[in-house]
Amino acid sequence: MLMSYQLELRHIRYFLAVSKDLHFRKAAEKLFISQPGLSRQIKQLEDDTKLQLFERHNRKVSLTPTGTFLNIELTKVMQNLEEVFAQAKLLEQGFEGELKMGYVGSAMHNAIPKLLIKIRDKFPNIVFDLKEMDNQKQIDAIIKQDIDIGFVRYDRLPSDIKMKPVFKDSFSIVLPETHPMTQRKFKDLSQLSEEKFILFDASYSESYYQKVMQIFDNSSFSPIISHKTVHANTIYSLVENNFGISIVPTSLKHGYNRRVKFIELKNIEQRTTLQVIWNQKNKSQILNNVLEIINRK
Repeated sequence: MLMSYQLELRHIRYFLAVSKDLHFRKAAEKLFISQPGLSRQIKQLEDDTKLQLFERHNRKVSLTPTGTFLNIELTKVMQNLEEVFAQAKLLEQGFEGELKMGYVGSAMHNAIPKLLIKIRDKFPNIVFDLKEMDNQKQIDAIIKQDIDIGFVRYDRLPSDIKMKPVFKDSFSIVLPETHPMTQRKFKDLSQLSEEKFILFDASYSESYYQKVMQIFDNSSFSPIISHKTVHANTIYSLVENNFGISIVPTSLKHGYNRRVKFIELKNIEQRTTLQVIWNQKNKSQILNNVLEIINRK
């Protein structure tokens, strides 16, 4: 059905500003227009669309259910519009476009540099937007298409998200530099059963956490867990200050200047897999070009 009114971009901007602050005066100040002028524009929008977007009670303003729906959907529209113009600007500057990439820290030490080199060689005019993010934030961003691809340590993902293993990593124990255990003395993990352990929290990745717990189960003891975190830097800081020891993917021994040492657990079956993930609903041509490179491996 064709709309019988003219909806202009400024109406959307005004509506979203009021929706964010739920205060006409504050929204007007941010928009650099008068409060009466903003009120008239919103009233015109409601009259033209025949929709009530706000409830007004004295000085209190709230969104109606219709207004809440429009706020969510029009926010997406504006984000998409900004993305369109950002891509257009890149084209104007001679670039093919932008690849938005999320990753867990360990991916930057192995998989990502190699992939970036391959992409640059094949598509030299792609701009990279790289963000270090935990696993769950990447999954949420992939679903919303805020990023194009991610690198996670997850085994089970929503159905719309595709994944491909790109790197299988061993585990290593992390100890303070002064710890008496050495690679030569080390036989199995049970030698450290009386130590306190600092581990990645299950929120980092439930499947990863369960895999680490399997290592302890196979070593016939339950660990004394003193701290949990989602950041490798926090783990290393706690370890070097003698709050405990840890188990991390072996690739995480690179890129950190800490007073810790690593003993690789070579004789266990558990490995952690780094997956590259993407949303199959994402129709970006840049993403398709990159997936061609990834899928050749």
